[in-house]
Amino acid sequence: MTAPEPGLQVEVCYVQPDAAWLCPLVLDAGATVADAIAASGFVQVFPGVDPFAHGVSVYGVLRGPEHVLVAEDRVEILRPLRFDPMESRRRRAEHKATNTPGPRGRR
Repeated sequence: MTAPEPGLQVEVCYVQPDAAWLCPLVLDAGATVADAIAASGFVQVFPGVDPFAHGVSVYGVLRGPEHVLVAEDRVEILRPLRFDPMESRRRRAEHKATNTPGPRGRR
């Protein structure tokens, strides 16, 4: 007789500017991202926040609600970006170009 397999241990997280919400879970094998979010109680803790509005990732890789989880996965509910990354890069490049010392200023 074989021992029953332990549940699938995963974590659901949602990071806000001032705090992080983490919910460790034990789910059945074959559980999906949507199953994990439902089991975490996210909708009850954050009413009015659609967990899929800005995407969901597993360790930084975007995943859909049907993605099947494996042990130790971290489901990350994403927030909207505060700044456009392309705009930020453009501003840094402009700043660097205007503040670069001439040939005499180099060491």
